Amino acid sequence: MAFNKNKVLITGGCGYIGSHTAVNLLKAGFNVVLLDSNINSSPNVVKNISKIAFEKESIPHKRLSFYKGDIRDVVFLNNLFEKENETGQKISFVIHFAGLKSVRDSSLSPLEYWDSNVIGSLKLLEMMKKYNCKNIIFSSSATVYNSKSNNKISENDTINPINPYGNTKITIEKILKDIFKSDPNNWRIACLRYFNPIGAHPSGYLGENPLGTPNNIFPLIMNVALGQASNLEVYGNDWDTPDGTCIRDYIHVMDVSEGHIKTLEYLLKNDCQFISLNIGTGKGTSVLELINTFKKVNKVDIPYKFSDRRKGDLMKVVADNSLSLSILKWKPILTIQEMCKDGWKWKILNPKGYC
Repeated sequence: MAFNKNKVLITGGCGYIGSHTAVNLLKAGFNVVLLDSNINSSPNVVKNISKIAFEKESIPHKRLSFYKGDIRDVVFLNNLFEKENETGQKISFVIHFAGLKSVRDSSLSPLEYWDSNVIGSLKLLEMMKKYNCKNIIFSSSATVYNSKSNNKISENDTINPINPYGNTKITIEKILKDIFKSDPNNWRIACLRYFNPIGAHPSGYLGENPLGTPNNIFPLIMNVALGQASNLEVYGNDWDTPDGTCIRDYIHVMDVSEGHIKTLEYLLKNDCQFISLNIGTGKGTSVLELINTFKKVNKVDIPYKFSDRRKGDLMKVVADNSLSLSILKWKPILTIQEMCKDGWKWKILNPKGYC
């Protein structure tokens, strides 16, 4: 099966990781279909993907198409598959990013998260089965773990999410595993559990564009650096770590994107299977280390203040990525300095996000 003959549907394709993955897929020769409701993203992302992938062309190339809609809308989803399959090249693979992703908001609106993430995934999988598309990479999360150990977290560690967002992710993983078991000779499924993607495309055309108040630390750092917020709140300075702040595994979004390409190629080259893989660097960086690195690399000031620990926060969350390294022959190569540099370039070029 020639890779450049495959048409890949990316749900949530205008989102942070989806858009970066689309660029790498197009550059690798795949045909890409983007699907997004644009509830938490902008349709302007499509032209920026095209600029990068097709040498600054602002009009989407024939290998790139975009549909605005919700994966819970069965009529819309059916029409998408039907229309794309009528072109003579069927959708042969799905990378599923679509869904709500705020840990905080999931605790406030759990029903909304279960409806969007789980029901949406079920509708997508039903349509994939109808059109005999049985290859999928699912965008999961390290929030499925609840390891209180100082050791790196492996795929065999304790699975016990502590918030509705993590519960929806592991539920979808279980659904996918049941689907595989029901037809193991035809499904190829990978669940990729991301740790902390940050940074942006080095061109500055693509980056993280949270609508409303960001929940993740990196957009908050950039808002403070640009003067869009007065200071950064750091939750706890009394953790049992060298500088008292939490340690996380930050990974460049371009390395995450490349991980998807390697996973897709691996699944297509090998027998049908179900795999779950950690996507992280295997290196820990404390909150203060991240702040100080950002300040040094970009020559900016980041005023911050300490506050009490947040309920549910863990001291250290770092990936054991050895399984991904061995299976995919993939290795994250970009440094924390490059994450800070590329993220800041995106921010200063796009202070209001995608306009």
